[in-house]
Amino acid sequence: MTRTRFIETLMAAGAAALLAAPVHAQALNDNEKFFTGMNVNFLVGSAPGGGYGIYASALSRHIGKHLPGKPNIVARNLDGAGSLTAANLLYNKLPKDGSTFGALFMGAIMEPLIGDASATLFDPRKFIYIGSANRETSICVAWHTSGVETFEDMFSKELIVGTSGVTSSIRQYPTVLNNVMGTKFKMITGYPGSREAALAMERGETSGICGIQWTSFISNYQPWLEQKKVRIIAQISSPDGDPLLNRMGVPTIFNYVKTEADRKTLGVIFNQLEFGRPYVLPPGTPPQRVEAYRKAFDETMKDPEFLAEAEKLKLGVDPVSGADVQKLVESIYATPEAEVARARAALK
Repeated sequence: MTRTRFIETLMAAGAAALLAAPVHAQALNDNEKFFTGMNVNFLVGSAPGGGYGIYASALSRHIGKHLPGKPNIVARNLDGAGSLTAANLLYNKLPKDGSTFGALFMGAIMEPLIGDASATLFDPRKFIYIGSANRETSICVAWHTSGVETFEDMFSKELIVGTSGVTSSIRQYPTVLNNVMGTKFKMITGYPGSREAALAMERGETSGICGIQWTSFISNYQPWLEQKKVRIIAQISSPDGDPLLNRMGVPTIFNYVKTEADRKTLGVIFNQLEFGRPYVLPPGTPPQRVEAYRKAFDETMKDPEFLAEAEKLKLGVDPVSGADVQKLVESIYATPEAEVARARAALK
């Protein structure tokens, strides 16, 4: 199916759901009437197989039973421009009745603020946030044959890393570290996502990857750590770091920051890690649907069956509520313009 045909099918399915189940009232049983027998479209703005895709797939198998009427959740991957294609479609074209929700890269949420606003046809503050499955920590990794053993080596040695779309962390984060801290990541573009970039490292096309999420890495590539094929040279997180990575002796990049101005610039960009994997509804979704989704998400994050699957897949679950993600996004977008301007420059 072509992308154009896929989008037309998705829009038609959403329109059919809208006609089949109109919104009548704010009564509690309205949500159950609306969702019963429905196929809810879950638009995942990433390729299948990567961390975002794996998390979204797991969520799709469990959140439906916590929504009123227990609808069937149909996850559809729409990769493109680091989730910007999915974000633009969800915001502007798809039904706003609760029959469709989405999973977006955190970088897409940040793009209108610190990236190319001309590529975005949405205001992230107006998305309605259902929640985030976890707060995130990113890592920089060097293959064992790269010659790079510590993050300090990055100031004098080149590390070739694969990168993806403009809003992807594996492209943004090494760019920022080069521009702000003077590291020497050499970026090879064109990989669809972190999965392909990591496999390119294994094949010898590149010698590292930076900006991959720790939860994704441990879920997919733990044998590389056990076999000592890779070195984790730094973590990109809050200044306090991730507890497990701290115990492993992996330093945070903030250990190497020299000025307060640089610290603030990095904070503007990396604060997005606090809402690592956001799930959203389009603006205008009726309040009773929003309440139903947020309640279902919170219940899913405590669901023993979901948690058992997450453990099996090695997915970290450290949820952030929809209301808290909403506040985080609004807070980041209230950053003083001078600090935002430095962050934009760091991403060039």
